[in-house]
Amino acid sequence: MRYEGKLYRPPSEADAYILQATIGCSWNRCVYCDMYREKTFRVRDLAETLADVEAAGRRFGHRVDKVFVADGDALVLPLAHWRAILAACREAFPSLRRVSCYAMARNVIGKTDEELATLRAEGLSLLYIGPESGDDVTLKRIAKGQDHAEHVEAARRAKRAGMALSVIFLLGAGGVERSDEHALASAGLATEMDPEFLSALTLTVVPGTPLATLVARGRFELPAVPALLRELRTFVAEARPTDALFRTNHASNHLPLGGRLPHDRARIVATLDAALDGRIQLRPEGSRGL
Repeated sequence: MRYEGKLYRPPSEADAYILQATIGCSWNRCVYCDMYREKTFRVRDLAETLADVEAAGRRFGHRVDKVFVADGDALVLPLAHWRAILAACREAFPSLRRVSCYAMARNVIGKTDEELATLRAEGLSLLYIGPESGDDVTLKRIAKGQDHAEHVEAARRAKRAGMALSVIFLLGAGGVERSDEHALASAGLATEMDPEFLSALTLTVVPGTPLATLVARGRFELPAVPALLRELRTFVAEARPTDALFRTNHASNHLPLGGRLPHDRARIVATLDAALDGRIQLRPEGSRGL
């Protein structure tokens, strides 16, 4: 098993075998992200990838029931690569129950309905998609690459193929200027995408990113903690997924929360109100991270 550079995976994939089938991110332009800036995107040689799966199978075998395919938007892989990878994973890991990856809306839209259905039938069952915002102005400013409508279309097509979605939004992405619009439009996009899993992270201004340059020039201001909590309150209060497992357990967040939406909406909103009133202690700043 070989890994190149830093690896990233969602919190829920902490117990998964990470297979690095691509290096970096095919888009790699989002102004806030430094995850893959030191990498030049490429698809790994398929023989190397399959050799890693075989080696992991020999070492871990039945212990692996989840595989997360990295790096940043592995759905961009051509269908032939995916089919070979999924077949190898089924062979190497007899207890396998889930294969997942990060994806951008453009990756989903770039596949035909038949290709998506094939991927699902052969084992790719969960996509992690991070619109970060539902506000088109914010999406353009953060250089996300796709707008609100394209994320809705990607979700519709992935779900039609039978894939589950884990959708990620980014508190603070609209800055002070568009905090309200960002929160409300993000709730609307969460409703329209209707994922099985839904999470919120908090924007961190990372040195060396284009966003850090905008901050230094006075062109972007991250909302203060109370405003970030109000964004989260608006998001939870207004989002209407059918039934989504909701989490803010990422290390970037000031207040870890969990529950199901809409079932636990009232409880989560009440917790946020208590935090805004100072009756619940937030995560210490030194304990937050990426």
